[in-house]
Amino acid sequence: MRPALEGFAGIPQETRLLFRGLRMLDDFEVEGMIQTSHRILAKGTSDGGLLFAEKSLSEGRKINRYSRVVISVAERPYNTVLDRLMDYMQRRMMSTQLTLKTLLGFGKVRLSNFRAKYFEDFIWRTLFAKTLPAADYDLVSTANQRICHTPWHSMHMAGLATLNFLPAPRYPMLSTPGVDIFIGQTPYPARVHRNTAFVVRYHDAIPVFMPHTISDKSLHQATHFYSLMSNVKSGAYFACVSEATRQDLIRLFPDAESRSVTIHNMVSHHYHSAPASRELVPGIIRSRLYGMDPDANGMGLTPDFLTLREQESFYARHLGSGSQRYMLVVSTIEPRKNHARLMAAWEVIKADIDPEMKLVIVGTLGWDFKQMVKSFRSWIDRGDLFMLNAVPAPDLRVLYQHATVTVCPSLGEGFDFSGVEAMSSGGVVVASDIPVHREVYDDAAEYFDPYSTASLVQAFRKVIYAEDAIARQQHLRERGQDVASRYQPDKILPRWNQFLEWVARDKGAAVLGRSTGASAKPLALRDLDGAASPQ
Repeated sequence: MRPALEGFAGIPQETRLLFRGLRMLDDFEVEGMIQTSHRILAKGTSDGGLLFAEKSLSEGRKINRYSRVVISVAERPYNTVLDRLMDYMQRRMMSTQLTLKTLLGFGKVRLSNFRAKYFEDFIWRTLFAKTLPAADYDLVSTANQRICHTPWHSMHMAGLATLNFLPAPRYPMLSTPGVDIFIGQTPYPARVHRNTAFVVRYHDAIPVFMPHTISDKSLHQATHFYSLMSNVKSGAYFACVSEATRQDLIRLFPDAESRSVTIHNMVSHHYHSAPASRELVPGIIRSRLYGMDPDANGMGLTPDFLTLREQESFYARHLGSGSQRYMLVVSTIEPRKNHARLMAAWEVIKADIDPEMKLVIVGTLGWDFKQMVKSFRSWIDRGDLFMLNAVPAPDLRVLYQHATVTVCPSLGEGFDFSGVEAMSSGGVVVASDIPVHREVYDDAAEYFDPYSTASLVQAFRKVIYAEDAIARQQHLRERGQDVASRYQPDKILPRWNQFLEWVARDKGAAVLGRSTGASAKPLALRDLDGAASPQ
């Protein structure tokens, strides 16, 4: 559940949606595992041992332990002097100790228990509220969690440190007794108990194939590649979010082909085509302007106003009652998302054809964004460009529905939610011509060369300004509804159910083979979504 602690980007969204979906399966009992990237969490209760064994604690003591876990997600809980001393020593020694244990092959990263009862509000608001509707509260907030005390980053660094002594990385052992299937989001920096099936939800290989576009380039590339190598070597199964991603995985590690399948992402049921009033658009833009965020102070993401009257006059003039046309893009501001190409094409459209066309950008500031934000500034001051952040799904649905077009200009993706969300909402999509877009969006988008401004301008002309533009838009909307329906939970969940049943059988056969000395006969999985299946 680590990504669910983060914001509105694709992997956090998918983590929440997948957990919701798996909780709906009748044949599996699903728990989460709370782990942070850098913060050491307080421990919950334990199934065994003496000190924090669940059976030996009073109800009040149990609640106190779970309450301390809640606090530790945001800050250190209150401790005695002895506790603080022990905590200090542990923090100072954790990385070295974890590396030594991993190298020498003893000790495990142990998980503790977190019972959801009485802490449903914490689970809901911390992990799920950014993506799921309130109707899902009982479904997800009542699920028990495991607590991984050791940070995800520390486990990555321990694995990388072993490369100083070993030809291939060795990652810490995660204690998973009693867990039949462990699902890790992204390449996961651990090994699991040999009786536990290890499933990696694999989103993309961009840190390896496009390392020049990522943040913390050297570290990010190394943590991704070497943990992925370890996962493949340990016999993990891979559920890839697209066939394009699966093919990248196989290029890197051909041995993973027989243990990898394609199961596309589910798209939130927030997005649907029921008509919403266009008059809502100005209010949504005003309330979600990125410049109002304290993190954006000094970024120039909203104009500077001397008075409130001046501010109100500016937005009334440039947003009006919602009749303005606008292009929409929804993605983090970082190099791979190709905002520069979109800006160049939009500027051509404004200069040559449609000076009133606005641009609405929804997304957080990622990395290497300063030059891009600088190019936004003059248009923001003119009231032609609006940058938004933390837009909840119901409001985003309205923006998708009333956008002249939603543009998906990325140079590389694993899935790309925004196009499917726009289609689900009744919008028109213009997308970069990359393999994953062709796969996921099929013929429900107008495509352009992501390296050519002229190609994007031509796509805009065809969809917005040509004589048959209205007919083209209607066709894309109708096809978009059909294509988007492929990613609804009722279509994707049966594939997850089928895949997990196969994983459980295959792992069970392997465990039986080890215990009896017999060779395990591989089990076959029927084709999932047209992708190659384990044989």
